[in-house]
Amino acid sequence: MTETSGPHRDGVNSQMADGIGTSGLKAWFVREVLPLEAVLTQFLRHNWRDQSDIEDLLHDVYARVYDAARRQLPDNPKAFVFTVARNLLSTRIRERAVIPIEAVSDLDALNIAIETPGPERSTIARDELRHLSAAIEKLPPRGREVVLMRRVEGLSRAEIAARMGISEDAVSVHLSRAMDALAAILLSEPPEKAGRP
Repeated sequence: MTETSGPHRDGVNSQMADGIGTSGLKAWFVREVLPLEAVLTQFLRHNWRDQSDIEDLLHDVYARVYDAARRQLPDNPKAFVFTVARNLLSTRIRERAVIPIEAVSDLDALNIAIETPGPERSTIARDELRHLSAAIEKLPPRGREVVLMRRVEGLSRAEIAARMGISEDAVSVHLSRAMDALAAILLSEPPEKAGRP
């Protein structure tokens, strides 16, 4: 989040948590965040299978919200809390999808058919990746930046807005225009021409 002075800048409250002190921050948290506990718990229960994790998830959301509020208070605490919760769930899902190699001493015990792509499939995949990369490079700088942050880094619109110092609406406009341009580029050029002079 960017520190600003004066009135609102791109949807972020300019009053810094440091300016209100720890007691003010705690009061803000109790007043704005804790009343959301019931609906936040319901959201987590609805979107997470392992119900035994709900208390830990709730605690992690609170810790992240409080930590972020130390730097700067959000204008819309409810939206911010749910964005944090959604991002936390996404992160946990990605983490659970990865099986650490130490967890299985014998890969045959996993009972997974390992499908190694053939050389032709690998070549096609590399060509498609080059084509996409070349198309992304043709986007205007702001559009390219938004697409990479949203689609590659997986950042939310709010996170992109904070990082770029623009409003979430501006992020949506840049993303929409960039995706339209990207589709037009990809549809107009065959993969073998992309990235070649």
